[in-house]
Amino acid sequence: MTEPDFAELKERASKVWGLGDYPKIAAMIIGAARSLVDACAISAGQEVLDVAAGTGNLALLAAEEGADVTACDISPGQVELGRARLEAEGVDVEWHVADAEQLPFEDDRFDCAASVFGAMFAPRPEVAARELFRVVKPGGTVGLAVWGPYGSQSEVFDFQNRYAPPAPEGLPEPRDWGREEVARERLEPLASSLAMERRTMRWEFDSFAGIWESFQSAGPAAAARSALAPETLEEIRTGVEEIVQRHNKAADGRILLEPEYLEIVARKRG
Repeated sequence: MTEPDFAELKERASKVWGLGDYPKIAAMIIGAARSLVDACAISAGQEVLDVAAGTGNLALLAAEEGADVTACDISPGQVELGRARLEAEGVDVEWHVADAEQLPFEDDRFDCAASVFGAMFAPRPEVAARELFRVVKPGGTVGLAVWGPYGSQSEVFDFQNRYAPPAPEGLPEPRDWGREEVARERLEPLASSLAMERRTMRWEFDSFAGIWESFQSAGPAAAARSALAPETLEEIRTGVEEIVQRHNKAADGRILLEPEYLEIVARKRG
C-alpha cells in the first residue's frame, strides 16, 4: 500500500481551513471547549496549549480562567482570525502557525495540551498523540474533544462525504478517535490515567436555513461549494436537511440538535 503524501495533505489543509466563515463553526462548538476546560481542571497559573485551535475557543476560555495560554493551528488564516478575535476580547494569547504532528515547543513545557475537534484530523494519529504528550510536563494533562462514528453529526459527515473526492488510501478515518477502544490503544502507552466520556452539545437555530448556513461556513464546505454544480449542492442540502429533521428535538419549526462526541482526559506519566 502506498503511503499518503502527508506534506501535500497538510498544505491543502492549511489553505482549506482558512476559507469560509469559521467563527460560525466556533460558535457552535464552544460548549465542547468549555466542558474540556472544566474536565482538564485548567486554572490560574497553569501554562496551557490549545492545539489545532481554530479561532481559539479553548484558548479564550482557558485564559479567562487565568491560565497562561499559547494557541496554534496549521492554517495561517485561522491563526490570523484567532489572534484578531482574542485581541478584540482583550485576552492575551500567544499564537503560532504549527502542525499538530510537529509542535514547535520544547519538551515538558505545558501543564495541559488540549484540542477541540482539531488534532483529531492530523493524518497520523499516533504522531499527533506523541506530540501532545511530549510538550506536557510529567503529571500534566492532555485533553481532546473528538467526533465519533455515531450521532447526528456523524450522519451528516457520512452523507456529505459521498460527494467528496475519495480519501487517499491508507489515511485513517478521523472519527476513529471517537471509538473508545481506538483512543485507548493510541493513548494508554503514553498515559498514567485515561478517562473518556460521551457528551453532547446543544445546537439551537430558528430554522434549518440557519444551521445549514453554519455548516457551510467550515473551510472544507466552502472549498466544495466552488467545485460542485448548483444542482449537486441542492441535492446535498436536501439530504442534510432530512438527517437534521430526523434528529431534531424541536417541534415548532426550530432546530434543536444534541450531537454526540467523545471527551478524553489523559494524564502524562510522571
